[in-house]
Amino acid sequence: MFTLLTFDRPTASTERQTTRMKRPLSHPLALEALLRPETALEKLLINTPEFHHGLLWGEPRFGHPEGKVAYHIREVFENIDLICDLSRFDRARLRLITLLHDTFKFAEDRSRPRNWSKHHGIIARQFFEPFTDDEVMLDIIETHDDAYYAWLGTRHELFMLENSHKSIHSLLARMGSNLQLYYLFFKCDTQTGDKTQAPLIWFENNVTGIEVVRIREG
Repeated sequence: MFTLLTFDRPTASTERQTTRMKRPLSHPLALEALLRPETALEKLLINTPEFHHGLLWGEPRFGHPEGKVAYHIREVFENIDLICDLSRFDRARLRLITLLHDTFKFAEDRSRPRNWSKHHGIIARQFFEPFTDDEVMLDIIETHDDAYYAWLGTRHELFMLENSHKSIHSLLARMGSNLQLYYLFFKCDTQTGDKTQAPLIWFENNVTGIEVVRIREG
């Protein structure tokens, strides 16, 4: 017999890990219980077969000890809930960006040299385009990893020489007045699992035009 589980906000990473181990994601209702969709669109996405498959993809690895994409999304959702003074509109957008951002990692081309047109962010954008005309959300979904790549380029010159379109200047030009929303997602995404915080710290210290927020510090 399946018992519908509740998912209260954890108080420690070890508690989060213990809770995850009890979640029977193979059950048809488990993903909805975990992700708790708040709109008809969120529920539709979660129950779309290709999307459902992507939520269940992933094994524990560095940066993502939680393994499956669905568990990571739950952690990002929890961070969104901690942002003070977030409008309902932007909260809804951040939740949709979160649902989409990593769900197509299973379809990504990881061969070398890298084919950026097959990055999971672009695949996610293409999947979501029939569902929305919000270009801001689509752009953030597509470029959600670009702040990390820009930071990586400051540490590895060859990476940036070969991938100049991933520079911080390119990202800032593309985001324009929507930079704050991009930053909020980047922060919520980075402060999960055991991800290194160096890219986020670098971004907050070097990018002008953002209002730095506190989520999980202290």
